[in-house]
Amino acid sequence: MIAQVNSTALLGIDGYIADVEIDISNGLPAFDMVGLPDAAVKESKERIRAAIKNTGLVMPAKRITVNLAPAGIKKEGPGFDLPIAVGILAASEQLVVPKENAVFLGELSLNGDLRRINGVLPMVISAYQKGIKKVYLPLENACEAAVIDGLEVYGAKSLKDIVLHFTGQKKINPYTVNVDDIFRKNNTETFDFKDVKGQPFVKRALEIAAAGGHNILMIGPPGSGKTMIAQRIPSILPDMSFEESLEVTKIHSIAGLVSAESPILTQRPFRHPHHTISSVGLSGGGSNPRPGEISLSHNGVLFLDELPEFRRDALEAMRQPLEDGEVTIVRAGGTVTYPCSVMMVASMNPCPCGYYGDRTRECSCSKTQILKYMGKISGPLLDRIDLHIEVPAVSFEDLEEKESGESSAQIKERVNAARKVQLERYKDRSVYSNSQLTPELMSEHCSLDSESSELLKQAFDSLGLSARAHNRILKVARTIADLAGEENIRAEHIAEAIQYRSLDKKFFN
Repeated sequence: MIAQVNSTALLGIDGYIADVEIDISNGLPAFDMVGLPDAAVKESKERIRAAIKNTGLVMPAKRITVNLAPAGIKKEGPGFDLPIAVGILAASEQLVVPKENAVFLGELSLNGDLRRINGVLPMVISAYQKGIKKVYLPLENACEAAVIDGLEVYGAKSLKDIVLHFTGQKKINPYTVNVDDIFRKNNTETFDFKDVKGQPFVKRALEIAAAGGHNILMIGPPGSGKTMIAQRIPSILPDMSFEESLEVTKIHSIAGLVSAESPILTQRPFRHPHHTISSVGLSGGGSNPRPGEISLSHNGVLFLDELPEFRRDALEAMRQPLEDGEVTIVRAGGTVTYPCSVMMVASMNPCPCGYYGDRTRECSCSKTQILKYMGKISGPLLDRIDLHIEVPAVSFEDLEEKESGESSAQIKERVNAARKVQLERYKDRSVYSNSQLTPELMSEHCSLDSESSELLKQAFDSLGLSARAHNRILKVARTIADLAGEENIRAEHIAEAIQYRSLDKKFFN
């Protein structure tokens, strides 16, 4: 007898419907599986055999053939355990599964319990988009799937729960969550800019970077507060919309970083990888391509502390993703693309000893050492960083200041107002911030008057800027104008944007 059960699987960041077909026929006992299953899927036959037996049901002693369609796509992971087991029970007439728009997914243990799997959110989103109305999966994954409005989610603890549900002995109630409650519960910040003493110029630059989604590089001596400041950047980033939260959660779900307590990410991610990370860890990859840190930072912040200490090949691998907002990983088994629209925040010392240009301590490095140290950051990568700022050592007077500085909430209010202007301006263009402007949109929204144009020309010639640096200055100036509530870019906006590129001349020439 033949039975068919729907399931879902992952292809990059998106899911697709996979048909699980089971044929049980007379002959010597055998369990064959076709449709390009990987090792985890092939091993499922032993888990399924034990799970069915230990649930109190009968594993047919016949020839069982399982086909996973479409046959041309490699099937990965243990999520096919439950649909195959349900299909075998249906084909052997031990269970009647109604013909309904439903999918099954989940990993089985040997005693029949269902275990959580990774990547549930993108899989159920794709199923819902294909007209699927119901999903049966492990109870631990139910909260994650239930954030999709209009989808009936049935979370089960074991294969036995599924059997009892379809035999009518013990129905499973649909799982529901209140997304608004999750946003309110998780929308709290631990760090606040009011704890940062002094550094008004740095705070201003970070406000601009947050308002426009611009990349930023902080250069300063040890102990000047670069890491402390970077940790507070998420507290001033604009609030995430539900659509942005889904995009971020999909990537984290694939990486297995979504918990039952927080089924959807409500705060922009802040990733802080160690400088020993490989290029695959940073950009993504592997034999079965998985997202790297730059994709896990999507719609959030990727903080690279001590930038020159990172491997050269790892940094250079980020050049194209930073420019395009997505990273494409090509392997023999196929090609996957992960989004990576990030705000890259980097910090570094100005030299190996850390005190080149410092007002209070003398640098002990030779000119050759300084040039070699700075040479670890390539020109093309530096070109992709919009703002370069010096973070000077904090003075004793600033440290002893009793009055708190401006809070993150106050800064965030201005950032949200500027981002709202940008969302309204680009609402029909799939652009969410000034950092994502295309040349076409720049010519439309970044036009300059004669005074501003002459100022930019002088800077272009004196600093030896590239065409990319020229465009990034215009984008930063557009953000400064938005923060000021100005419709047009003025000379003062261009002047401020140019000063954030002055390190090109001081440190890198």
